[in-house]
Amino acid sequence: MEKLLILLGIVHIIAVVSTQGTGSDQVSNPCVGVKSCGECIATSPLCGWCADQEYAKTGRDRCDMLVNLKAEGCSKANISNPSNDIDYVDNKQVQDGSGTGDAIQIQPQTVKIKIRPNNPETFTMTFRLAENYPVDLYYLMDLSNSMADDKEKLAALGNKIADSMSNITKNFRLGFGSFVDKVVMPYVSTVPSKLQQPCPGCTAPYSYKNHLMLDNDSTKFEEYVRKARVSGNLDAPEGGFDAIMQAVMCKNQIGWRDQARKMLLFSTDAGFHFAGDGKLGGIVKPNDGLCHLGNDGKYTEAENQDYPSVSQISTKIRENSVNMIFAVTEDQLPVYNRLSKYIEGSEATKLANDSSNIVLVIEQNYKRITSKVQMNTQFAENITVKFKSRCKGGDLVETNVCEELAIGDSVTFEVSVSVADCPADPSKRTRTFSVYPVGLSEKLDITLDLICECECETSAFEQKASPNCNGQGTLECGQCTCDKGRYGKQCECDGSQSTSDKSLAECINPNSTSNVICSGRGECVCGVCECFPRRAHSAQKYSGKYCHCDDYSCSYHNNQLCGGHGRCSCGDCLCEEGYEGDACECPMSNATCMTSGGVLCNGNGVCECGVCKCDADSHFKGPTCEECPTCPGKCQENKDCALCKGFQTGDYTTEQCLEKCAHVTPVDSIDEDEVNRNDQKNMCQFSDEEDDCRYFFTYEYVENNKVVVEVQKTKVCPESVNILAIILGTIGGIVLVGLILLLIWKLWTTIHDRREFAKFEKETQNAKWDTEGNPLYNPATTTFHNPAFDQPN
Repeated sequence: MEKLLILLGIVHIIAVVSTQGTGSDQVSNPCVGVKSCGECIATSPLCGWCADQEYAKTGRDRCDMLVNLKAEGCSKANISNPSNDIDYVDNKQVQDGSGTGDAIQIQPQTVKIKIRPNNPETFTMTFRLAENYPVDLYYLMDLSNSMADDKEKLAALGNKIADSMSNITKNFRLGFGSFVDKVVMPYVSTVPSKLQQPCPGCTAPYSYKNHLMLDNDSTKFEEYVRKARVSGNLDAPEGGFDAIMQAVMCKNQIGWRDQARKMLLFSTDAGFHFAGDGKLGGIVKPNDGLCHLGNDGKYTEAENQDYPSVSQISTKIRENSVNMIFAVTEDQLPVYNRLSKYIEGSEATKLANDSSNIVLVIEQNYKRITSKVQMNTQFAENITVKFKSRCKGGDLVETNVCEELAIGDSVTFEVSVSVADCPADPSKRTRTFSVYPVGLSEKLDITLDLICECECETSAFEQKASPNCNGQGTLECGQCTCDKGRYGKQCECDGSQSTSDKSLAECINPNSTSNVICSGRGECVCGVCECFPRRAHSAQKYSGKYCHCDDYSCSYHNNQLCGGHGRCSCGDCLCEEGYEGDACECPMSNATCMTSGGVLCNGNGVCECGVCKCDADSHFKGPTCEECPTCPGKCQENKDCALCKGFQTGDYTTEQCLEKCAHVTPVDSIDEDEVNRNDQKNMCQFSDEEDDCRYFFTYEYVENNKVVVEVQKTKVCPESVNILAIILGTIGGIVLVGLILLLIWKLWTTIHDRREFAKFEKETQNAKWDTEGNPLYNPATTTFHNPAFDQPN
């Protein structure tokens, strides 16, 4: 017996390997191998579970694709295929802010979804940029000595900030805080005198102080900014991160409202310290991310806790829906631009050296922040959320961002939510997460109830010790869960007898000489063969009492099993009515062989298996033997008949014309409009070689595929050409052109000669002949000498 079991295993492995990658299979079935209803519905929305008692007789798995369950006869009432359900719990309309109600920018606000794993649920949400939406602006300023001129300018601009924001919203509040750095070395000087006054006119150094909580009275802002005094420190970076953490987390002391757009304006001309820098001052305790403000508004843990990290700042700003604006001098702008990439909803902008442009900075950045909506999720681990939108009337694209919005503009997002699988712990099958616009506290809360169990699996539908399970198991969703020691589809088998010779013998085909259990294609369970799939992850199984049948190995036609017109039964096609052949490929009707004129294979072939076999000695081919590429066209074929019948000319003699052209009829004229309207008529035209005139005729098919031709009695001839006029005209044209060219040449030479003559006369008149003196001429010299004249008396 032991050897028989080993042999069975080897045969099974060979059978499975031999079927891998051979033959043609249906589309991959994701439902294969699933053993429970809950697991089945979580696998794919294409899968369903059949709880019908009689379905077990089909031999197919209860978890299968819905199309297969219906095809195999499972009643609709017994198919478990739960669908998603969405409930809009809170769905207030979006509205502007007013004295009677708060602004609402997101709709809906709360939804509850019963969702099936791997079956996305899609719904729409609307975002509308409301008018008069509350705005809280907290100005956080670096008050180290280098910012003294900025403080004075800011105090003067307090009312202008309020006035500018009032043009945007009527619900505006303004607050003020400042920072320097931790009061320990090496950040500030600890010399006693410096701890009191680090620079002339300066106040004692401090880390962060809240001067004015958010208030709608702008005159208070100016007052508190003027009263604040600058201080000093030693190193270039400041303790701005401590200040940001406290300004964000101290909600009550700052006065942040839940239903408001929170804006934190951070103003400095220096860099920042971050986590780890505190070690320089002996501070190693990490920042706890909590509020630590004393009664005087100062940060009390500055000397005890390290600076916050970038990730801590980013997390707290995101959790509290704060819009961060870094207004920094030009030399610090690159650093803060990089920082803003790590902080959700933040912007970095250039600040003038004396902060004179702060009003413009606030207004521009507010408009830039509010003109863009970006949807994000919170607490959505292991949940897939996708957004699609047309933004402002564009194409529907996958995006969670819309830009260039104005007050009153609405944007609709298609939100798709899906979950991949069910948690094993039932308590984790209810999840709540949020969809929110970046920088706003409003959000859409979504509660997911995962459908991880079929109704038939609940205790109310279980039948313990069911007769259908031979009293040895629990009937659940149409199948038996057997008690310990029992197995089989109806718990009919005793586990202690599972390997008996008698049981295995019932699984051997008596008509087979191999004596292989279940033909090597299945497993013997309690004397009954349970057939294996034909290949891995396939719903196609071997069939038959001994798994000896393969219902997927029949002949194929047009890539379809049994031609799509039959059913494969144990290797043979059982054809539908009206079809025959090994692959049910042959229709028994000749309808597919008929031409449009009702002629079988156009009279040029025979119909076999629904396809025309054209005569070998014929030039015709095609599905109905109507195509003849080497045959002359009907126009060419009837041109000579049209000549002899219509004009008694052409190559045909009178006898040939009477014999071959009986189907041609002369008519007075052909109506071209009628030809265009009649799809059966076709127009032909040729030129008569004898007189070079064009003649016209039509042909059409009539009963029994015959051709009828009508020829127009009149021709269209070209007008005669006056050769003499053309010759004389050509000669005259040549002569005329020659005369014109001659006149042009004569005119040009005359003008040229006259110009040359005038030039000659001018040169003649300018010539002067002066003969009175020659600079090269020397007159002759005469010398007289008297030799006697020199003698003395």
